[in-house]
Amino acid sequence: MSRITRAQLERTASLARLRLEPDEVETMTRSLEAILDYAAQLQEVDTEGVEPTTHVMPLATPLRADEARDTIAPERAVSGAPAFEGTAFSVPKVLDSEAEG
Repeated sequence: MSRITRAQLERTASLARLRLEPDEVETMTRSLEAILDYAAQLQEVDTEGVEPTTHVMPLATPLRADEARDTIAPERAVSGAPAFEGTAFSVPKVLDSEAEG
């Protein structure tokens, strides 16, 4: 039995703002099933005694002092923007009325 239903995939695609054709839904379902199978294999790996890491090589994380500095004037900040209103960046609307609220 599939772990991902067609309805779940279509809902997820809708939330991600993806428009999938019917044949793409089938292909995507198979792909996600393969990913879940691989994740299940990884769950079986014995990691007892293995320290968690974020990178295979030790890396220094340089930090700077958190000090207040002079800020850039708002007018200058927007001066290179393709569109602005006053001192605010103007960008295209990305959410439709259904998603708002």
